[in-house]
Amino acid sequence: MGGGPLHKVRQIPKISSMVEDRVGSAVAMSVSDVRARHAVRSLALLATLLAVGGCDAVVGYFILPREGVRPAQYAVETERGVTLTTSDGVQLFSDIHRPRASGPTPTILVRIPFSRSLRNTLGADAIAGFWASRGYTVVVQGTRGRYDSGGAFYPLRHERQDGIETLQWLARQPWFDGRLGMWGGSAFGHTQWAIADQSAPGPTALLIQIASTSFREMFHAGGAFALESALYWAARSAGPIDVDPSYAALQRGFDGFPLIEADDRAVGNVPFFDDWLRHPQADAYWEAIDGTDRARNLKAPVLLMAGWYDPFLPTQLRDFVTVRRQAAPHVATHSRLIVGPWVHADTVRFPDGSTTAAYRQASLAPSLPWFDHHLMGASPDASLASPVRIFVMGENVWRSEQEWPPARAQYTSFYLRSDGHANSASGDGRLTLEVPRGPEPTDSYLYDPRDPVPSRGGAMLGNRAGIALLSDVESRRDVLAYTGEPLAGDMEVTGPITAILHVATDAPNTDFTVKLVDVHPDGRAYNVSDGILRRDYPQPAASAAPTEIAIDLWPTSMLFRRGHRLRIEVSSSNHPRFDRNPNTGRDIPTERAPAVAKQSLSHGSTAPSRIILPVVPR
Repeated sequence: MGGGPLHKVRQIPKISSMVEDRVGSAVAMSVSDVRARHAVRSLALLATLLAVGGCDAVVGYFILPREGVRPAQYAVETERGVTLTTSDGVQLFSDIHRPRASGPTPTILVRIPFSRSLRNTLGADAIAGFWASRGYTVVVQGTRGRYDSGGAFYPLRHERQDGIETLQWLARQPWFDGRLGMWGGSAFGHTQWAIADQSAPGPTALLIQIASTSFREMFHAGGAFALESALYWAARSAGPIDVDPSYAALQRGFDGFPLIEADDRAVGNVPFFDDWLRHPQADAYWEAIDGTDRARNLKAPVLLMAGWYDPFLPTQLRDFVTVRRQAAPHVATHSRLIVGPWVHADTVRFPDGSTTAAYRQASLAPSLPWFDHHLMGASPDASLASPVRIFVMGENVWRSEQEWPPARAQYTSFYLRSDGHANSASGDGRLTLEVPRGPEPTDSYLYDPRDPVPSRGGAMLGNRAGIALLSDVESRRDVLAYTGEPLAGDMEVTGPITAILHVATDAPNTDFTVKLVDVHPDGRAYNVSDGILRRDYPQPAASAAPTEIAIDLWPTSMLFRRGHRLRIEVSSSNHPRFDRNPNTGRDIPTERAPAVAKQSLSHGSTAPSRIILPVVPR
């Protein structure tokens, strides 16, 4: 029992006390007493963690789950720089973390598409150690061109072939016992979907976060281009190492025309950004990345983790429905879905400033019971007993469901009404359950691509995603706002949302956008869900008969509280969440001369524009 580790542990109170003594007074001079005490406690905690376990302990404290986790059993040994040479001569490097246990073990494979930095290495080591200390061999492999692996980096393109060859390599390793789990989100998730149809060797269980089988539809939702998501990703990954882009650089890209040069204005030419933009349809380019029918051809149970404000949400929910209805019975029966209060790899901040558990911990928490059950034969964990688990925003509680969407939801139409002056939140737009009985005046506005409606929150990559205050947006004349009466009681909306609009335009091709808004009793308004539709209008004329269009909004689960009001916003831009339609009908990526469009929205008995909400009875 010597004096090493035990001696270090016994020094923890002394170290913490020294930190408090030396830092406390200095901190207190510059901030309030409460913040000072918080800062002192944080520094003391860091000192404690460093004393016990070094940097790994500090990183682990912030990203690893702690409650309800079975204890670690094994010491962990790590072998770095293990190579696999692909069939085309590229070396893929892996770090292998193994429990000090006799015999082969189940394996968890993580194919990491980021450059190797101190932060990424510490994070990967902490996560790998979390699993390895509980009996798993963990392989953290760099994808092509990333995390020390050779070859040229091009997002998503090489993951199927490299993934298949990695499976074949794993099957030859003496420590591999044939049971394989995979874990990760976003591009990590794509590395799983790319080989989800493989068996012998193939995955035994998958845990895919914030990613779907269709990256194309994430980039081209509703026919528009997800500009902020695409440019953020491209700017971050354009060089040999990942660099978080400044929003000053991104704004240079968002501003100006043509769209195809957005990357050039921001950080320089990024070929894969141009490719994403240039391929809006499901063509050979996307088939090489997304494959075909991957959700239906899945060979192993999958736990899907999605976020209400994540750009992959609609297609990820569709993947789950496909798996449950069309995959092999044992796959369908054992697959699960969790939808939380998350943006892309982060936690949503609610209007009152509160948040839930940190995303990193929340995304890792289910992994151990999930892999223990499917790879080690442990009994199913109670947290994964139900097929679906969702977080109901507004009420801010977790709830189990038997299916998605909830079968008991009642799809209810709320009608857009006005006396022809719904422009801005101060206009006369109304939202009612009452079906219109006669004609009503048309609402109209001008959409100028050079002065688009700015994005406030929403589902996109980057740190501007999530819930945001909409005051400045709702003061604009090019935003039509339809507001309901204060709710007499709580109303839950959980499921897919569709808007049916009757529109007219003088543009040959243009966009219409819809946003579902929660208006608080004090008048503050926050975004809940949105959608967009880009399409041709073969006979454009603002005075022509309106065209009925359907716009799919992001699905949600939201409890609108008593006294709150529902609001629907209609416009033609939500920029830079989506690119601007220049309204000319010419090639959008290269258009330099946008035109102003005259837009109109009809409602009333002959043109019943409405939003259809999945209202869950309470």
